[in-house]
Amino acid sequence: MVRSRMSKSLKFIAAALLACGLSAPALAQQKADAKGGPRYNIGRAPTADEIRGWDIDVRPDGQGLPEGKGTVAQGEKLFMDNCSTCHGEFGEGNGRWPVLAGGKGSLTSDNPVKTVGSYWPYASTVFDYVRHAMPYGNAESFSVNEYYALVAYVLYLNDVVADQNFELTNKNLATIKMPNEQGFVMDDRATSEKSFWQKDPCMKDCVAPVKITGRAAVIDVTPEDGKDGKPRGVE
Repeated sequence: MVRSRMSKSLKFIAAALLACGLSAPALAQQKADAKGGPRYNIGRAPTADEIRGWDIDVRPDGQGLPEGKGTVAQGEKLFMDNCSTCHGEFGEGNGRWPVLAGGKGSLTSDNPVKTVGSYWPYASTVFDYVRHAMPYGNAESFSVNEYYALVAYVLYLNDVVADQNFELTNKNLATIKMPNEQGFVMDDRATSEKSFWQKDPCMKDCVAPVKITGRAAVIDVTPEDGKDGKPRGVE
């Protein structure tokens, strides 16, 4: 009998607590959530400052550029102190680290060199990437003005700007034309490849079975060892 009364008391307490938790505002919130999907009441809406700290991408037309400025001469010192260890003093690259300068006219050769000057389409791409990712291991540690100066120097290394006193700003960056801008085209697959699209795509037995017609060991195309005994293809 005691056990039964205790059980009823616990149920009463639980029901009372549930009723307290589901106050009128809470019930109204649940009703609203039923229309907009589940809500878990975890976290909070970001502040305007937090959004600005995260939303730092830059478009080719300059939208998204922060206010700031920096000269080639200022960027040279920053580059030497923070970037030259990996990229070389003139952007030539140390060891296997990326080459930043040179390679102009090499894209159609057998050994294309894709650098900022020979390949990248927009100056905004340089600013956006450098600001997001550099210096290596300590990204986003520079001030906005320092990033403008650093990018100005990288453009100078690639002869995109010619004056050491040139000042890169949020007002003139989008006006700079990169040498390979015409090497890129807008994504037109929505029209150029529309004929390949299917309303009901194939989901089964779409490709004929693959048949193996020969094996390297059988048709003897595996490279033989050289006369010096070293395996071919191994340096």
